[in-house]
Amino acid sequence: MNKLQNYALGQWASGSENGQELYNAITGEAIATVSSKGLDFGAMCHYARTVGGPKLRNMTFQQRGLMLKALAMHLQSKKEEFYKISWATGATRVDSWVDIEGGIGNLFTYASLRRQFPNETFCYDGDVARLSKNNTFIGHHICVPKEGVAIHINAFNFPVWGMLEKVAVNWLAGVPAIVKPAALTSFLTEAVVKEIIASKILPEGALQLICGSANGILDHVESQDIVTFTGSASTGKMLKAHPRLLQEAVHFNMEADSLNCCVLGTDVTPSMPEFDIFIKEVAREITTKAGQKCTAVRRIIVPENMVEDVQIALGKRLAQNVIGDPNVEGVRMGSLAGQSQLIEVKEKVELLSKTQKIIIGNFENFEVKGADKHKGAFMPPIIFYNDKPFTNTDCHNIEAFGPVSTIMPYKTIEDAIQLAKMGKGSLVSSIITADPTIARKYTIGAACMHGRILVLNNECAKESTGHGSPMPLLVHGGPGRAGGGEEMGGKRGVFHYLQRTAIQGSPSMITSILNSYQVGAKMIIKDVHPFRQYFEDLEVSETTITPTHTVTEDDLVNFANLTGDKFYAHLQPDALEGTIFKRTVAHGYFILAKAAGLFVDPPKGPVLLNYGIDECRFTRPIYPGMTIGVKFTCKEKIENDKPLTAANGEEVKVGIVKWVVDIYDASSMEVLEKFDAVDQVGQTVGIATILTMVKLKNQD
Repeated sequence: MNKLQNYALGQWASGSENGQELYNAITGEAIATVSSKGLDFGAMCHYARTVGGPKLRNMTFQQRGLMLKALAMHLQSKKEEFYKISWATGATRVDSWVDIEGGIGNLFTYASLRRQFPNETFCYDGDVARLSKNNTFIGHHICVPKEGVAIHINAFNFPVWGMLEKVAVNWLAGVPAIVKPAALTSFLTEAVVKEIIASKILPEGALQLICGSANGILDHVESQDIVTFTGSASTGKMLKAHPRLLQEAVHFNMEADSLNCCVLGTDVTPSMPEFDIFIKEVAREITTKAGQKCTAVRRIIVPENMVEDVQIALGKRLAQNVIGDPNVEGVRMGSLAGQSQLIEVKEKVELLSKTQKIIIGNFENFEVKGADKHKGAFMPPIIFYNDKPFTNTDCHNIEAFGPVSTIMPYKTIEDAIQLAKMGKGSLVSSIITADPTIARKYTIGAACMHGRILVLNNECAKESTGHGSPMPLLVHGGPGRAGGGEEMGGKRGVFHYLQRTAIQGSPSMITSILNSYQVGAKMIIKDVHPFRQYFEDLEVSETTITPTHTVTEDDLVNFANLTGDKFYAHLQPDALEGTIFKRTVAHGYFILAKAAGLFVDPPKGPVLLNYGIDECRFTRPIYPGMTIGVKFTCKEKIENDKPLTAANGEEVKVGIVKWVVDIYDASSMEVLEKFDAVDQVGQTVGIATILTMVKLKNQD
């Protein structure tokens, strides 16, 4: 029998005893044993902090992102091997797709997210804080990787996705990980980790694996560590109260199973497409992964006049569901992950049966295709009906973690909101409605008790990822029973693994620390225009002082005729009474366009194109007769791994440069060609950040 291995301290090692037996969920046959006996958890944590951590922290966000991309591509090439192993967990091909390719998709998503971070080992957060009248003292927030280890304690239902959704985030942040999958399905996690380690894409120490028990690992956590848990609420609460977590103030993120709900709007009738969408969504959430999802629909909240229609339609759809061996053609639903899970679900169904009745499904009377239902961990969908959900509240407190759900009636949308919130905190709720008023009322009313709300109608159903699919760029978690944590969420997830620190100082000093120009910092003046320089030669804070331009009435008229912007404030002096303007005022976009005319160096050079505008503000009015000038400053440089394809088909390596366009009032002022202080060039009337693509000198 196969003995699963752990990966610790840079080595593969089996536990020192046979340990727990693992079984094929379809056939019931023993397939492996797993043990972590003999592993030194304290040494593993130390190894991650001292070996993996420094290597990851020395990489920039761009390098870490490219590492994730390379790993995703490697795992994608091996996915068919994972599908074969996943079958033994009881999963169908569709179930496994969510787990395997969904997990790999997280790596791709976070690889792409690198473009939202600077090409540094750290990042900064938010906007600058002006702390003094003359702008000589400012503040900002810097975020650096924590110098600890991320310990991920995962659930059995998604042995691949559950790991990859977390490690993608901590690796992008620059933090190593120790992964502890649930033993029940750890044989699939082990197979994926073996491919990750064999690829040699990660630096040593970035990933370690414990397939057996991890009891005692929390005794070794330190203040810079991060612990995440996915699983039952009861286990999560026990771990969260560990004395060491409290003593060291360790960040603990919990994502617990919850009693999620799906609501049918009062506007929906059986003749509407939204009714079919509702039935399809509920049935899918009951049968996908045999209902073993932390986001599965456990409560089906239906207008009281629609209960019978829903029961009939759902019953018909579930009757078409074929249960059995996922390798057999036509099978739509596999088994639970193991006999232990089947026993637990049956116990919960028995408890729920005391206060509500089963209307669809029977534990004894169901068919299994291509397998022995007594050997595998098979069960049919079970649907309850609770006619008094406000008083018979077991359905809001007891979760059967399988294909089990409860239909319950409601009168008004306010009742639906109350029922939804009686789950005491959920990962997700969905509402199917064609009425925006109902959608708004439910969303605002139920949001405080849900981590995510899906509003589904005929417009988005075709492309919707569905009730049960957390997305990498959106937070996954929920309040109350759901654990109070947040995972993923794009940049929000990365910040869980970073230490945010406020820094204060002069604009020049903060510019030097961040390598990002802060307004008011000392500027670098060169004899060569920045548009004449390649990406490598440009320096942050490098500034060009442009010639000036005196705005005329003709400028306003010509710009209005060119663009069609004939807003009264620019052309009708008699219409300005009661406005803030003294007389006709220049278009803001004329000022920006004229600024471009002042700072652009026209001949062909390393600057290839304008990439866009990050932000733009017009802070003071400019009237005809006033003179403007521009301080054009290199704010930030971002290396770009994607070459630009020229018209002739050749690839050109480029970088992205952010520039501060500070447009100032130069009226009646003598502008110095070279200067050190901001107040020598007048008050700012407009400011923008533009992006250009600049050619690299080195095209090799």
